[in-house]
Amino acid sequence: MKVAWDGAELAFRLDPEDEITGRAADEHPVKLRTSTCAFGGVPDDAHPDLFAVAAWSVVAPWTRRRITFDRPVSAEVAQALHDGWGIEAGPVGGPPRTQGRTLAISYSGGADSVAAAAIFPEAPFVHFRRVPHPRVPNRWTHYRSDVLADLAKKTGRELTTVTSDLEFTLAEPRPGYPEHHAVAAGALLLADRMDLGGLAFGYELGSRWLGGDRYLLRFTPDNPMWAPHGAWGRLFAAAGVPIVLPVGGVSEAVTMRLALGSPLRAQVRWCLQGADGPCRTCGKCFYKEIIQAAVERRPLDTPLTADRAVVRKWLRKPPYGGMEMIEYGLARIPGVESSILAGALDYFDATEESTSWLEHCYPPALAEIPEPWREPASAFMAENAGLMTPGEARRVEEWGS
Repeated sequence: MKVAWDGAELAFRLDPEDEITGRAADEHPVKLRTSTCAFGGVPDDAHPDLFAVAAWSVVAPWTRRRITFDRPVSAEVAQALHDGWGIEAGPVGGPPRTQGRTLAISYSGGADSVAAAAIFPEAPFVHFRRVPHPRVPNRWTHYRSDVLADLAKKTGRELTTVTSDLEFTLAEPRPGYPEHHAVAAGALLLADRMDLGGLAFGYELGSRWLGGDRYLLRFTPDNPMWAPHGAWGRLFAAAGVPIVLPVGGVSEAVTMRLALGSPLRAQVRWCLQGADGPCRTCGKCFYKEIIQAAVERRPLDTPLTADRAVVRKWLRKPPYGGMEMIEYGLARIPGVESSILAGALDYFDATEESTSWLEHCYPPALAEIPEPWREPASAFMAENAGLMTPGEARRVEEWGS
């Protein structure tokens, strides 16, 4: 793979051994559509390591043996690429980037992201906004990136919005990130200007420790995407922007509760389709409604019926990603036995006691947070969630076994 930057525009060319259809870090197949993308709202003079990691977040699925950058990278970044992916990177010869002092939040506006923001109320936001590609038709016109960006502006927090058409590099499965980490490409290019020493994401317990929906459905301490000792964690750290997961030890029930109690409650939006509010009919709306109803101890409020595909997904026999939150909802939603979730009761024997571990924080997640942000995150969790007991922690560690 050969990559070149013209200002903030990235172009890449496959080597003979590279593949049009590759796999992301979570093993999901992704097919290449076009080999260019651009970023708006970022400088064109970032450290070479930042350009390299930003480019890798886009091209990694299709690169098989080597990557050639258009400027020398540090030995540290080259080593991280070799150790994590077996990729020979070059040219090598630049000095490493010095880690900054500021923590920024990769802000999506969803409940998990808002919960992370609640822990660090002074941290600036970097928001990614999809924009059209000049040569690729938009096959996902219902995605309201404009609404999400406008809500981010209303938070009152220090905000930088990065625009990019990088999601159109994909032909299949649909416009989306080649790697989950590509959402941070703009933040990486801003790292020098913002003096970034860490980038916080809203990934929670299910994403960090319980596998997630697309790749593993078991306890994953060596999560390939988010473990600090994993390939991506080491690469970001080599570029002086370590990954920080402030809510990596708590469930979506806790992040929902924190978000709904946050000053940013009015700006919380997980739906990607609604204009004046959540659409209430997409799969994400229904899943989050289950969690919100459980947190608020109220009946489900949805126009959906049990025959809809977005509902049937949660009525099938487990295992599946997110099932811990279905258990949590079944144990707490009043009248669930007569709701559209009633069919799920056939597969679970959930009680408040059996799901109480999902209301507390898994201590090893706090130990992963880099200094100087570990102490404030730990204090926040101790006060607002409490730490899991050893028995509750075992529930995490035995997940999927």
